[in-house]
Amino acid sequence: MGWLILLGFLVLLFGSLIWLGKLPRGAYELTGAALLLGVAGYAWQGNPGMAGVSIEPIEKPNSFDDDSISSRDEMGERFGSAREWLVFSDALNRSGKHGAAANYLRNGVKEHPTDPDLWVGLGNALVVHADGIITPAAQFAFQKAADISPEHPGPPFFLGMAYAQSGKIDQARAIWTELLERSPEEAPWRKDLESRLATMEKMQPTLPSPPQDPVEE
Repeated sequence: MGWLILLGFLVLLFGSLIWLGKLPRGAYELTGAALLLGVAGYAWQGNPGMAGVSIEPIEKPNSFDDDSISSRDEMGERFGSAREWLVFSDALNRSGKHGAAANYLRNGVKEHPTDPDLWVGLGNALVVHADGIITPAAQFAFQKAADISPEHPGPPFFLGMAYAQSGKIDQARAIWTELLERSPEEAPWRKDLESRLATMEKMQPTLPSPPQDPVEE
């Protein structure tokens, strides 16, 4: 049945080329041969009985995890304008829709441009969407959060995490060390930060500073 439909379509196409396309009579044979060659190629390699396959675009999982949500909640507002935006973006990330999560938070910062927690969330979402690599857009989001709230621990913490995931250990260590120095002893994120710095030190110890030459008088 499929071959009859194909031949019917072939005849219809050839007729259309003659009557609508004003195909010259001298080109009849050449055109017919080209069409038959296409049919022969399909007969050789085609498989009309093969079932079609629908491929769903799935974003692969990457640096998103629930530990980062816990850290973010410790450092930010648990309730407020950012909360509902962040919860929904987390749900998108859990389902693998990392691009949708980042776009959703872009809309969030447009509605609430002075909310540092939303800017931190956007920076995290952009890093997750980039497979754990810090991008200029993510850097801008973290910096924007820091500009809005200089004492907020979230921007340096997650900027350091993004640097660490990108393999930029020295930058991450410098940012986290500075954050630890200004974090109160009772800060809920302090132990986590100390643990991360200790792990980082084991993986890549800090190089000692070169000795300075004595000052000659």
